[in-house]
Amino acid sequence: MRCLLCFDRFCLLLFAVVAGYWRSAGGAKVGKTSLIMSLVSEEFPDDVPLRAEEITIPADVTPERVPTHIVDYSEAEQSDEQLYQEISKANVICIVYSVNNKKSIEKVTSHWIPLINDRTDKDSRVPLILVGNKSDLVEHSSMETILPIMNQYSDIETCVECSAKNLKNISELFYYAQKAVLHPTGPLYCPEEKEMKPSCIKSLTRIFKVSDLDNDGILNDKELNFFQRTCFNMPLAPQALEDVKNVVRKNMTDGVEDNGLTLKGFLFLHTLFIQRGRHETTWTVLRRFGYDDDLELHQEYLFPLLKIPADCTTELNHNAYLFLQSVFDKHDKDRDCALSPDEVKDLFKVFPYMPWGPDVNNTVCTNDQGWITYQGYLSQWTLTTYLDVQRCLEYLGYLGYSIICEQESQAAAITVTRNKRIDLQKKQTQRSVFRCNILGARGSGKTSFLQAFLGRNLLKQRKIREDHKSFYSINTTYVYGQEKYLLLHEVMPDFDFLSEEDLACDVVCLVYDVNNPRSFEYCAKVYKQYFMDSKTPCMMIASKSDLHEARQHYSLTPLDFCRKNKLHPPQPWTCNTVDAPNKDLYTKLTTMAMYPHMAQADLKSSTFWLRASVGATVFAVLGFAMYRAILKQR
Repeated sequence: MRCLLCFDRFCLLLFAVVAGYWRSAGGAKVGKTSLIMSLVSEEFPDDVPLRAEEITIPADVTPERVPTHIVDYSEAEQSDEQLYQEISKANVICIVYSVNNKKSIEKVTSHWIPLINDRTDKDSRVPLILVGNKSDLVEHSSMETILPIMNQYSDIETCVECSAKNLKNISELFYYAQKAVLHPTGPLYCPEEKEMKPSCIKSLTRIFKVSDLDNDGILNDKELNFFQRTCFNMPLAPQALEDVKNVVRKNMTDGVEDNGLTLKGFLFLHTLFIQRGRHETTWTVLRRFGYDDDLELHQEYLFPLLKIPADCTTELNHNAYLFLQSVFDKHDKDRDCALSPDEVKDLFKVFPYMPWGPDVNNTVCTNDQGWITYQGYLSQWTLTTYLDVQRCLEYLGYLGYSIICEQESQAAAITVTRNKRIDLQKKQTQRSVFRCNILGARGSGKTSFLQAFLGRNLLKQRKIREDHKSFYSINTTYVYGQEKYLLLHEVMPDFDFLSEEDLACDVVCLVYDVNNPRSFEYCAKVYKQYFMDSKTPCMMIASKSDLHEARQHYSLTPLDFCRKNKLHPPQPWTCNTVDAPNKDLYTKLTTMAMYPHMAQADLKSSTFWLRASVGATVFAVLGFAMYRAILKQR
C-alpha cells in the first residue's frame, strides 16, 4: 500500500507522498492509511480500508495555515505508473516504516529512496521525511538506526516517530510535512559541510546591505529594530537585542563591532537558526525581501503590475527621488557629490549584475574626473524610468525600495502622466520629463549636440572613446523657474525608415552642418516627410556655426525653408568653445516641449525666450549649493 498527500497553498499546488511497505500475504502493515484517518477523526479506526477517500483539511486548523488535500494511494487499486506521476509532482515525500519491523526500515534505503530519486530531477530533489509508525508497540526508539540514514541522504529533512493508535505525534507529522514544503532546508544549508549554501549566503548578504541604511558595514540597534519590524511585525526589546548580540559574541570575535551586528554575525545567526531547526525564521526573512523557494527574486516582486495607457509617460515621484537621494548619500563616502568607480560598484553590489556601463558616464553629467555627479545620478534614474519603466522597477526592487519605504511594491515610486492629448487640450502639463529627438545627416554634429548639453566642449568630447559613446543624454533645464528634465535622443540617419520610437517625442531638433553644402537637404526631406503635418514642434539647428557657412545644395536656403514652413529661423550653435557650450538652446527646446500649442505663435517672440530662460543659471547654482550645504550638515 502506498498513500499520497497533497498540499495546496493559495494558488500553488504542493504535493506530498506518504510511501510505505506492505509485505506479501499475511504481512504486517506500516499504517499509512491509519495515520491519515487518525489525523482526520482524532481516533484510531477499527476498520481500515485499502484506500481512504480524498480528504481536505481547511487552513484554519493547520499550524501553517495551509489548506491540505490528502489523497490515499493503494497498490491493490492503482498502478505503479500512477504512483510515479504523483512522485514527479511532489514537493515533500513522507516515507513511512514500522518501528517494530526491521525489514520495513531496510526498505527505506533499498527501495523507497532509490525509487524516489529515480523519479525526481537531481537538481531539484524533493525533501523527504521519515515516519516511524507504531511506536506504541515498542519501548525502544528506532532513531539509532535512522540517524545514519539521515546523515547519508541530505534530502531527508527530519524523522518523526508516531503512533496512529494512540495519536502520538500525528499532528506533528503533518506539521513537519508542511514545514518541509514551506521552509525547506535544502536551498539553505549543506549538512555535509555544516554551513549555508553559497546562494543562501548571497541572498542574506544582499538583505544585510539593504538593511544597512548608513552603509557602515554594521547593523546598529535602530537598523536591527527596523529589520525586525519589517520581517516579523514587531521590534525587539532592548534586552532581547542585547541577548542576540551576546550569543554572537560568545561564538565569534568579529560578529559584533561598535555594539552592532556585522555581516559575519548576521550570517552566523541564520546558520544557527537553521542548525537548530528554525528554518522558518530564515525563510520569513528571505521571503519578506522578495525571494522564492529557489532563492531567486520573485518576478512579481521585481516587476509589479503597472498599467500605462497609450500616450502616457512614466516618471519618478517625490518619494522615489528622496529614496534615491538616500541611496546616493549612503554610498558617497567622501561627500564630494559624485560617485567614484568604487562607490558605484559598492552601490550595485545588491544587484545580480552591473546595470550601468561606461556609456552612462557619457549620458549624464560627470565631474572633472569623469565620475557621475549627484545630478547625473538622478538624471540616469529619470532616463531609465522614462525609457524602460520595467527595468526601473527591477532596479528599485534590488535596492529594496518597497521594504525601506514601507510600500506595497516599487510601483508606488512611479507616476504615470496623463495623456498628452489632454495636455494639449488644456494647454498645460504637469510632466517633468520631456523628450527631444535629434535628427540630421551623418557628421552634422548630433553627437556633439548631446554632449554639449552635459557641459562638454569639443576638446572634451574628443577624449570620449568610440565604444563608450551614448545615443542619449539627459540633464535639467529651468523654464519659468521650474526644474525640468530634457532627454535628448540621437536618431540614426536613415531617411527611408524612421520607426515610431524615432518619431515619438515632445520636440524635434533638426541639425545640419553649415560648412557642408549637402547637410541641410536631409533635414528638409525628413521634415517634409514626417513632421510637416504633425503637431510636434520642430527646431532647426545650424551646427558648427564657428566655421564658414557654405551655400546649401537645396532649392531653398535654410532661412527661407523655415519661413515657408513657419518654423523658427535656424539657430546657430557650436561646441568649439573654450568654456562649456551655451545652454540657451536646450532651454528653448524644453519650453517648446512644454508649450507645443505656442510653438507657432508666442515662441517666435524673443521676449518669450527671455522670460522662459530667466533664472536658469541661478536655479542650477542654487540647487547645487543647497545640496552641498545639506551634506555638510550631515
